[in-house]
Amino acid sequence: MPKQMNISVFLMSDGNYHTVGWRHPKAFKDAAFDIGRWVTLAQTMERGKLDMLFVADFPSAIGVDDPVAFAGIARNFGFEPFTLMSALSMATKHLGLTLTANTTWYEPYTIARMLASLDRISGGRAGWNVVTGRNPEDALNYREEGFLEHDRRYERAEEFVDVCFGLWDSFDDDAFVLEQDTGRYLHPERYRLLNHRGPHFAVKGPLNVPRPMQGRPVIVQAGQSGPGMNLAARVAEVVFTNQPLLEEAKAFYRDLKARAVTFGRSPDDIKVLPGIHIYVGETREIARRKLDELQEFVSTEFAIKALSALLGEDMSAYPSEGPVPELKPSKMFNNPEHLARQARAENMNLRQFALHVANTKAHNIVIGTPTEVCDVLEKWFKEEACDGFSLMPGMVPGGLDDFVDLVTPELQRRGLFRREYEGKTLRENLGLARPADARRRLVGQAKEQGALHA
Repeated sequence: MPKQMNISVFLMSDGNYHTVGWRHPKAFKDAAFDIGRWVTLAQTMERGKLDMLFVADFPSAIGVDDPVAFAGIARNFGFEPFTLMSALSMATKHLGLTLTANTTWYEPYTIARMLASLDRISGGRAGWNVVTGRNPEDALNYREEGFLEHDRRYERAEEFVDVCFGLWDSFDDDAFVLEQDTGRYLHPERYRLLNHRGPHFAVKGPLNVPRPMQGRPVIVQAGQSGPGMNLAARVAEVVFTNQPLLEEAKAFYRDLKARAVTFGRSPDDIKVLPGIHIYVGETREIARRKLDELQEFVSTEFAIKALSALLGEDMSAYPSEGPVPELKPSKMFNNPEHLARQARAENMNLRQFALHVANTKAHNIVIGTPTEVCDVLEKWFKEEACDGFSLMPGMVPGGLDDFVDLVTPELQRRGLFRREYEGKTLRENLGLARPADARRRLVGQAKEQGALHA
């Protein structure tokens, strides 16, 4: 069977990806308060046979010290992600449910326990978007000693993920025998203590939730710095990345897959799904109008303030009609220049760049008819710039409905996307192997060593 795309949907906590998408008259402006809105969106994704939903999460609000900016940022608000995804698991049957959980502010035992529970509750559809966090204001709500520097956050994340992997292997797949006649609930030789002690964590284990149905939840990661890419290459199974330019996307794809091999993995163990904004209509003019309608709600002042909140630097200090200034590394972004690459390639000034980021956060954007959109998606896919895409609708439900109703059928006609789900779990639909439990891995390793010695 020819290789087909995987397509996820990445939504902000208020649903709409565009900074002011909630202001469109046809938008879900109240998704931060209404679970029914999320049920509608998830069921639309499932109707379109999309792989998974994953949602951004901000443990703390951004820009709280600037009342003007804070008052207009809808994505500061939304449901706590474990609660949201547990609710959606009851309203869907096939859609993967990936939540964002922060390795800087949470503890690994708590996250491992909650994700194992979600995977069981959803029938094997849980995923974890591993983030280290970049909002310094989180520290004011979680840790007295302050915000960790970039490299220390990734050091903690590496150990955090390893602890979770170990906890998910607390029990073998067949550890729970549930023998009512003997009173033996658990086979005593089929569980193990983790007894982890490292620089950041000391965790005894075992977990008090059975092994996840998928072996472990699907691991999603989005880091693009050196430490972020190494973490992705070592443990990630889906990589969400910001790649607006085709040649750079191809280079990133090759680099990440090659790094995976150095960690003893197959290149096929990782699905690279760059973010993409799609505005589609029966004609290019109709598609363009959909974007223009959203951009009408963005003033230059608001765009500059929102950009400042995103970067952690006051952009109003620079001329709005002048060039995009050099973006310095900060606690918010270790490599903010990545956001500006497309702006520099297209000679945008600061005002245009701020408006562009308000719409796309510098991800790729495609505007056109279903045929024109699919031509771009097919080119990126066949030239190995990606394994699929992470759709980022500027406004919901309209942007999502347009993709499912106009783009998905054309991708299916070209044989580039499924017509039915391949399996019941997120791993099966993504084409990812289920990891064996610890006992079976040890048995397999012993057999391999015996064969080598023979």
